[in-house]
Amino acid sequence: DVQLVESGGGSVQAGGSRRLSCVASGYTLPMYMAWFRRLPGQEREGVAAIGGDGRTNYADSVKGRFTISQDNAKTTAYLQMDNLKPEDTAIYYCAVGEFCSPSWWEYTNWGQGTQVTVS
Repeated sequence: DVQLVESGGGSVQAGGSRRLSCVASGYTLPMYMAWFRRLPGQEREGVAAIGGDGRTNYADSVKGRFTISQDNAKTTAYLQMDNLKPEDTAIYYCAVGEFCSPSWWEYTNWGQGTQVTVS
């Protein structure tokens, strides 16, 4: 069974940085890995995605501030979050799927989420 475990969330001051990690296991490659977030009172939205070929996609709201990457085994995804803003406060989820997509329904497996609070 596919399992995704996020870590790295926490509280940070505006302008600061955090790095989220997502360790994936139990799935067959190739897969895309992605980060989504759910802002307070809102639906989850795509943040960034990366494919096995290294191609990436970012939401306009985080482009230039966040960077998604993978380890060489392509089983761990990272989200480097720089210049954080209060509006980045959300629960962040990692996900895997067969497509690189900003749409949550394209992903088949999800982590439990990790809270990031920017103040």
